[in-house]
Amino acid sequence: MKLLLDECLTRFVKRDLTGHEVHTIEEAGFKGLENGDLLRAVTGIYDVLVTVDQNLPYQQNVAGLDIAILVLAAKRKAMPV
Repeated sequence: MKLLLDECLTRFVKRDLTGHEVHTIEEAGFKGLENGDLLRAVTGIYDVLVTVDQNLPYQQNVAGLDIAILVLAAKRKAMPV
């Protein structure tokens, strides 16, 4: 499964997603795109966009896109390194 980590996630999350092909937005060449443009650009290339932006599914029309959005919720924003 091809996973794309949103810019709001640290690259260290990548190491915990073993068994998948994982790229950061920067590695994939999509840095700086706004949510709507980003979703349209990565649809069909990646299977899942991983984000912590809990508003993204409500702000964007994701129904017609061929990509899943995984919204992570955590008690802390800091990640152990």
